[in-house]
Amino acid sequence: MAEEHRVDTGHAAQSGQLTVVATAADGIHVLTLSGEIDHHTGDTLRHALAVPDTPDPRVVLDMHRVTFMDSSGINILIAAHHALSRAGGWLRLAAPTHSVRRTMNIVGVDEFIDCRETVRQALSS
Repeated sequence: MAEEHRVDTGHAAQSGQLTVVATAADGIHVLTLSGEIDHHTGDTLRHALAVPDTPDPRVVLDMHRVTFMDSSGINILIAAHHALSRAGGWLRLAAPTHSVRRTMNIVGVDEFIDCRETVRQALSS
């Protein structure tokens, strides 16, 4: 059974908000994001991505409801990727929207952070 923990109760429908819902599936932390990732909402994401105190921490970001991401979000993802890798784990991105995927492609983040089409694919080996 998946455990759910709401990190931020902000309403993603409001401009400039980010909502993060944290669950777990088979020992993998799944963070479902809704809204915008920018310098105003970065702390919410940074806090949610704090490296779990578990051996080999694994995190999947479900990004299918992220409407916008700027360079602040890119930098947070890179930092989380490095922190999780150093701890023996990994970060995977699942179902990024077209605009978010385009931003990641331009910067080249998708070259070293694993991006999958669905959460199910991100959860599998």
